[in-house]
Amino acid sequence: MEQLHPRAVWSHFATLCAIPRASYQEAALRQHLIEWADTHGIAHEVDAAGNLILKKPASPGCESAPGVILQGHLDMVCQANAGTPHDFARDAINAVVRDGWVIAENTTLGADNGIGVALALAALEEADLPHPALEVLLTVNEESGMDGARGLAPGTLQGKTLVNLDTEEWGHFYLGCAGGVDVELQHDCTLETVPPDFAILRFDVSGLRGGHSGIDIHLGRGNAIRLLAEALRDLAAHTDMRLIELKGGTARNAIPREAFAVCAVPAAAVAGMDEWAEHRLAAWRQRFAAADANVFFRYELDEMPLGKAVHQAERDRLLAFLDVAANGVSRMSDDFPGVVDTSDNLGVVNLVQGAFRATFKVRSLHDGRADALADKLCAHAAGYGLRAWKDGAYPGWTPNPSSRLLALCQEVYSAQFGQPASLQVIHAGLECGLLAASHPQLEMISFGPDIRGAHAPGEKVEIESVARCWQLLKAVLQALAKQ
Repeated sequence: MEQLHPRAVWSHFATLCAIPRASYQEAALRQHLIEWADTHGIAHEVDAAGNLILKKPASPGCESAPGVILQGHLDMVCQANAGTPHDFARDAINAVVRDGWVIAENTTLGADNGIGVALALAALEEADLPHPALEVLLTVNEESGMDGARGLAPGTLQGKTLVNLDTEEWGHFYLGCAGGVDVELQHDCTLETVPPDFAILRFDVSGLRGGHSGIDIHLGRGNAIRLLAEALRDLAAHTDMRLIELKGGTARNAIPREAFAVCAVPAAAVAGMDEWAEHRLAAWRQRFAAADANVFFRYELDEMPLGKAVHQAERDRLLAFLDVAANGVSRMSDDFPGVVDTSDNLGVVNLVQGAFRATFKVRSLHDGRADALADKLCAHAAGYGLRAWKDGAYPGWTPNPSSRLLALCQEVYSAQFGQPASLQVIHAGLECGLLAASHPQLEMISFGPDIRGAHAPGEKVEIESVARCWQLLKAVLQALAKQ
């Protein structure tokens, strides 16, 4: 990667791939960047939330220009294909170059938001780039709660303009984003002893594409948790199935690709399980032929002791709720054609020894609609005897089409590339809404390269679009320096 153009950007991204940086585990990367800043004479501070802020004075002659903030986040979503021996707390990301893209084949790549961070660091390092006073804000724990942006104290940043580098489609200026809130569920199930003449089976749903629960939610991909709940409800309707364990998904903001359950069924029922599983898989492959053709469903005998299972009445309530609760797009935008307005994602489920936990990620371009959908999910859960509550709410970023910053960026884009950029809002959550709340003086805009498959194994970033982002970022900073 270090041989790709622009070399400064890809060199920094290679470093980010080499240093593990899961949410809540950004300390090693932050320390590396502090040491890098020291060697380049770049001032730095770490705030109470753990965010890293790097500062560089304006170029000579540009001191009177308003300061500019470049912003991204240090952490990444950590997802790996089943059977991939990758430890995100210790192992480097194995990235390869193929057909004009940098890709991680069996894990997430971390281009979200590693490329944005690399662009900002390269701007700090560029010796001959005229620029206003620069602040680079690198937040922590964006992917698991936006804690860094949430904890940024008012008045921390001095700049008047903020360029967010965390969007994933080249050729667009983003002016707004969805806000969001999590819905957490909990229930402690009554357990009962599994009869002695039962066999233990493990059921697996796998092979799904998954993806980003904001960017990909409208694509009709399968949700492994929902599919497994659907299958187990059907099984329970045909035989005396006992539910022992159920797990699926690893992040609330990623569409679940895999889920599994451990169940007990009468030993006599095992003989007919092949036909049932094959019928279930055939139905799914027909349903998801366009969006998720590689869905896979299998079962196998398990040698674990019979032990205890969830009481059957509670089993029915849990599986029914997971099968029918709102999931996916609930409303499209009236103002931005083709953009999702409101959605939710059943991202994580865990049932072990009777302790049930689940998390939904709710998003909307209108904060009131996100809150209303979250309330409905809570009420629906209560109707099934589950305790549910809202957590981790963050505001959306309201578009300002008359922004002076947008006008300047459009002028620069047209001069560099011969055509205007399109204007868009994104259903994913950016930190801009929280940053606007703590720093209302900011004018903001967001852009980034082409990234595909964020939050899922196989994530990739287009090399040429990174070069274009670098060209645009330098030109925007030069234009802002002239103000």
